[in-house]
Amino acid sequence: MRVSRLPDPVPYADGLALQEKTAAAILDGSGPETLFLLEHQPVYTIGRRRDQSSLQNRAALPAPVFEINRGGQATYHGPGQLVGYPILDLRERGKDLHHHLRLLEESLLLTCRDFGIPAGRRDGMTGVWIENRKLASIGVGVTKWISMHGFAINITRDCLLPFFAITPCGIDGVVMTCVENEAGRPVGVAEFSEAYLARFRECFLGG
Repeated sequence: MRVSRLPDPVPYADGLALQEKTAAAILDGSGPETLFLLEHQPVYTIGRRRDQSSLQNRAALPAPVFEINRGGQATYHGPGQLVGYPILDLRERGKDLHHHLRLLEESLLLTCRDFGIPAGRRDGMTGVWIENRKLASIGVGVTKWISMHGFAINITRDCLLPFFAITPCGIDGVVMTCVENEAGRPVGVAEFSEAYLARFRECFLGG
């Protein structure tokens, strides 16, 4: 398992190309499973679907929109948010996409608790929550049982404002929150990323 931490905000198209290249290498046996940890330049993403009402007024959005091969409605990525792309061979992991989603949730929940945040799940809703406030979004896709996409967790307050331009994840009335707000202290993306990596290894690699 390789871990790649990208230091500067990455254009979304470049991040997608990295995922596709890594997935192709896993399929042909020339490259390892990889976890990418990064921040994106401002962008909205949505799964390829007929109903795109969660984007609200698409023409008025303050950042570009990408339609991608993951599940789910609209979300936002930008500086101050940690994005994780685990490109994993699910052929070697039971071909169980539901289990993969639950492990992603669990790795984030455990990391949040390391910061004193009582995060949890909500019935029927993927992601990480504190009561009715959403802290992290999860959306995955698979290509020949190689996982793509992953999670985005809001770390600093800077990343919250752009969510007001959409209906996040298509959920009316959802309140987006961040690690800084819930922990009650300043937290940087690098600090949370370091803690997350230990929990990812625990959940996906057994320690």
